[in-house]
Amino acid sequence: MHNKFKPLGNRILVRRAKSLESKGGILLPESSKEKPKEGDVLAVGPGKFEDNGKLTPLEVVVGNRVLFGAYSGTEVKTDDREEYLILSEEDVLATLN
Repeated sequence: MHNKFKPLGNRILVRRAKSLESKGGILLPESSKEKPKEGDVLAVGPGKFEDNGKLTPLEVVVGNRVLFGAYSGTEVKTDDREEYLILSEEDVLATLN
């Protein structure tokens, strides 16, 4: 379903990692779970245009696992209830190996 999205500019499409079901043996309701701050890159835009008109490609590539800030990006839900996050590459804090 993520094939419907093509990020523009220096943006990337991320699927959040699955959140943990419990903390310390206590099951938490869905609404009180903290959303993970990491995910998998599914699509990337072409890059950022500099002031001189030169296109700088993104460092993040499809398949990377990334860390991002808690309130970064824009959440997008699809018809099949899949949740994605559109982030600027600048919101990515690190890639994970």
